[in-house]
Amino acid sequence: MSQYRADRRAWYALCVLTVVYAFNFIDRQLLAILQEAIKGDLGLSDSQLGLLTGFAFALFYVTAGIPIARWADRSNRRNIVALSLAVWSFMTAISGLVNNYVQLLLARVGVGIGEAGGSPPSHSMISDMFPPEQRAGALGFYSTGVSIGILFGFLLGGWLNEFFGWRVAFMVVGAPGLILALVVRFTVTEPRRGMSEAREMSDDSTSLRDVVALLWQRKTFRHMAFAASLYAFAGYATANWTASFMIRTHGMSTGELGSWLALIIGFGGAVGVLGGGVLADRLGA
Repeated sequence: MSQYRADRRAWYALCVLTVVYAFNFIDRQLLAILQEAIKGDLGLSDSQLGLLTGFAFALFYVTAGIPIARWADRSNRRNIVALSLAVWSFMTAISGLVNNYVQLLLARVGVGIGEAGGSPPSHSMISDMFPPEQRAGALGFYSTGVSIGILFGFLLGGWLNEFFGWRVAFMVVGAPGLILALVVRFTVTEPRRGMSEAREMSDDSTSLRDVVALLWQRKTFRHMAFAASLYAFAGYATANWTASFMIRTHGMSTGELGSWLALIIGFGGAVGVLGGGVLADRLGA
């Protein structure tokens, strides 16, 4: 067992990174609760909505994530998180100013590219700040940002759309992320690589091919990657279309629906994710 213990700076950084991750999912989930209003205003089809919330976002999120992760291996990870947060928050905010489908599509592509730079550097920083026996719990805490983001994305998006319209909702939700980016840049400490395991890490020079080959050799990684893909396939489809289904089929308002989805998916998900991380630490010991 490691003698290293996370200090106050590590816990502060974890809390800030968790808030950043929450903003990641607020901006990502916001479109789901607003898409019926957007569809009526811009005259879009369900196929166009599906491209906005699914393929266009995911394609750039995935492809940008790999080079950004490689960049994080060689550069200051805190600064990458701050820059990425500023980019996706700005693109979310200007989504409220679009006049047509193409402009909104490009804005969502920008959100996807920006959000691709959030998790890889954050995971790396958390792994350096917390020793192996605390790491699952720390990552579980960080992952509650998903549920917190979904909670506030549905809640804020639903009621802001109810009273002010979908354009205001995008701008109100996107703008605070720009302030948070400054908080990350000037208050979070970049941890030394290998700090929690008391070892020195040199600049990474391993090729991407070698990394992929190493991961592919591990059966556990292949199984987990495949399982995560199946989960994402079903989970995102459900999350992105539940709001539309409830509005069309049951005539619910976005405010009422956002409140229920925030409670069910947001709060319930946060309890499950955090509990899973704590349980993994205990079972791992």
